[in-house]
Amino acid sequence: MKWLRPWLYGLALALGLAGAWRALADASAPASAPGPAPVLLLTVSGAIGPATALRFERALKQAGQERAAMLVLQLDTPGGLDKSMRDVIKRLLASPVPVAVFVAPQGARAASAGTYILYAAHVAAMAPATNLGAATPVAVGPGGAAPQAASAPQDAMAAKRVNDAVAYIRGLAQLRGRNADWAERAVRDAASLDARQALAQGVIDLVADDLPTLLRRLDGRTLAVGERRVTLATAHAPVKALQPGWRDELLESLSDPSVALALMTIGLYGLVFEFANPGFVLPGVVGGVSLLLGLFGLQMLPINHAGLALVLLGLALLAAEVFVPSFGVLGLGGLAAFGLGAALLTDGDVPGLAIPWPLIAVLMLTSAAFIGGVAMLALRTRRRPQVGGTAVLMGERGELLEVQGDAGWARVAGTPWRVRGVAGLLPGQALRVTGQDGLTLLVRPAQVPKDTPKDHDTRGQR
Repeated sequence: MKWLRPWLYGLALALGLAGAWRALADASAPASAPGPAPVLLLTVSGAIGPATALRFERALKQAGQERAAMLVLQLDTPGGLDKSMRDVIKRLLASPVPVAVFVAPQGARAASAGTYILYAAHVAAMAPATNLGAATPVAVGPGGAAPQAASAPQDAMAAKRVNDAVAYIRGLAQLRGRNADWAERAVRDAASLDARQALAQGVIDLVADDLPTLLRRLDGRTLAVGERRVTLATAHAPVKALQPGWRDELLESLSDPSVALALMTIGLYGLVFEFANPGFVLPGVVGGVSLLLGLFGLQMLPINHAGLALVLLGLALLAAEVFVPSFGVLGLGGLAAFGLGAALLTDGDVPGLAIPWPLIAVLMLTSAAFIGGVAMLALRTRRRPQVGGTAVLMGERGELLEVQGDAGWARVAGTPWRVRGVAGLLPGQALRVTGQDGLTLLVRPAQVPKDTPKDHDTRGQR
């Protein structure tokens, strides 16, 4: 093997020289000029909810990793949840990347919670024919709902909510140098403005027809981002749209109370079907998954606990109708409780939280049809003739096989049975079952049918 060593040494030397030559070539090559920092675009359309806050958090994280010039939040919302709105604003205020909120496209709005987010942005912009405002808070369920247009407060709790919202939005307005007096009117009086009026009153920074126009007009503007001063270079920056992933779409769907209610209903009926017919497996699996997803969706929402209790009570009564013969009393009570609970589950005045009445009606009719179908199947099964058990053996004829005093063995319906009541009988004699005592049949001798009289021979008679 000594002859192999020089070849190995030569190969290692050649590889080393090739690596050194490539390193020198790379070092001597002129460095390519880095391209402009990208602008990330996050589009939010619909109610502000937990899924929105998570999407915004991931967008800010990606913007920081890619050293983006700006994150543009294109907004079109009727409002949403207070907690989710505050989560978005907290992350926006702590963002090291400038954030522009752009109410677009034309015809969009930033009502209620959207107004607060717009006030918190480093840059507030609107497209023509858009509006903002109507930011009076309305509480619903634990945690409250997002600010939304409502009448003037009449009680102490409403006054506390309004004063808290006023202080919050005035603080955002003073931080960004925007019109704080109008912001207070938007909360106290549910005031609204269109894009041109908002620009004239110092509520927003500019009006732009579309995103390219917005980026051109922001180019060269200096913003205060935390403790830094940042000069925007957005005129020629590439725009990267952030698309929602499957996880975002799933969370957004589950945070819809209508979807959560439907999943809970499907889940319970799947479990009921599995318990009533053990061994099918699929209804139990689908039911369990649907029920857990529905409960997960509801826990993200500020729901009315009394409404949730009525919904669960109604579903439990409907399930009990399958197992308890109440002649429809449990079923009717369950439908009534389910309908009332679904109507009270959320506040219909809060954007994105209303459960439509047609959906409630469809779920109630589906529940009634399900319970009715199960009841019909049970009734049909009960009417079928028995094919086993004591009732089938009553009156059955058999043959005595063995006698041991008053007991013995007999073949009844093709099966040997222990019998009692055969004293004085002989093996081979016919028996008839009259009762049952545990695993012993009570029998008596079978009556031998009388011979039918033979027909008279009429052959040869005319």
